[in-house]
Amino acid sequence: MLTTDFRPGAPNWLDLASPDTAASAAFYRGLFGWTSATGPGAAEHSLFRQDGRTVAALGPVTSAGLRAAWTVHFRTLDSDRTAALVRAAGGAVRFGPFDVLTSGRTTGCTDPTGADFAVWQPHDVCGLDLVTEPGSLCWTECFSIDAEAAKTFYRAVFGWQEQDVPLGLDLYTVLTPPGGGTADAHGGICPIPPQDTAAGISSHWLPSFEVPDVDATLATAERLGATVRLPAEDVHGVGRLARLVDPHGAAFAVITSAPPG
Repeated sequence: MLTTDFRPGAPNWLDLASPDTAASAAFYRGLFGWTSATGPGAAEHSLFRQDGRTVAALGPVTSAGLRAAWTVHFRTLDSDRTAALVRAAGGAVRFGPFDVLTSGRTTGCTDPTGADFAVWQPHDVCGLDLVTEPGSLCWTECFSIDAEAAKTFYRAVFGWQEQDVPLGLDLYTVLTPPGGGTADAHGGICPIPPQDTAAGISSHWLPSFEVPDVDATLATAERLGATVRLPAEDVHGVGRLARLVDPHGAAFAVITSAPPG
């Protein structure tokens, strides 16, 4: 499970790029009960908070015509070195590395199968203040057009530990930061479902947010203008989950996790 210990290689930041930041802020405030406040250094950037603790960031898309998208950031001890590893492993660097004031140093990357992600080297800001609790990030998944190629890439860049578990006719690979135990798992890699491939959905990282009641959250999301990509379903040993696309096109998931044990 995610914790705010943020081992190297673990997700430690999450941000949303939107063509309409005011509308996106209103959507997520209505969905999760988040508050939002202007972030440091730029009026068009803000921080989402749950009970006063930062759970994500929001900013404008960087190019006209782009849709909204969530970007998962993984902790690194050296953003420049990670950028070099990304290139050596066949990925691409979209931006950076550069410093975000005194908060940290970031790099935007794309894996060889087309999934975007970023890395965050902490300075003053180690990462999110809250994870795993209701209204916060609890899991990250890479849905890939080539799961084996994705695993090879991320193994080279982050040294993640892997455990394959059956998922229907496919395998789902559970990811753990280097040196971590089973309890430190932070995400997974799996093939894109056939129905998503048919719909033209490409490789992507999907953040999942913990919620008290998936079905109630789904109803609220639809009322606020979201589209359901995967209706609520129970997954044995995992919990009840659903996948959504917000009104501006950013994909995410919600889950009510199964009790431990």
